[in-house]
Amino acid sequence: MRTPITALALAALLAGPALAESHEAEAGAETEAMAEMAAPTGDAAAGEETFAKRCVTCHVVQDADGNTLAGKASKTGPNLYNVAGHTAGAVEGFRYSKDLEAAGAESGLVWTEEHFVAYVQDPRGFLREFTGDSKAKSKMSFRLKGEEDAANVYAYLVSLNSM
Repeated sequence: MRTPITALALAALLAGPALAESHEAEAGAETEAMAEMAAPTGDAAAGEETFAKRCVTCHVVQDADGNTLAGKASKTGPNLYNVAGHTAGAVEGFRYSKDLEAAGAESGLVWTEEHFVAYVQDPRGFLREFTGDSKAKSKMSFRLKGEEDAANVYAYLVSLNSM
């Protein structure tokens, strides 16, 4: 049986190396988001299966030391290590759409479970709603069907933060 992660423990897990590298304003938004985040609602084991089937084509989860925790050496999508609780469009070295970068840098989009789940189900629709720009685009064209699968993948990514 899995031990549930408390909000405080989750905040501690999420306050990893990416937080230290963030800009001051982004760090403030991220810290606030992490403090407010609840434990993921999804099933990390089910999320691992979904990630392996649906996400590894484009994404890798690689820690700050270069250890691959999930996925392959794909560079199509950004590294998803420590994504939860951090500013959208902010992984160094990855070229995001200008709209996703602006959503993170200018509008304060932080990857909470709610935002992550909505985004992976409809990236363009989510960005258009979040930014209020009917022309906003995302480079991610893939859609993960089903809210449950999306929540499970989020829980899986959060579980990798402690490895």
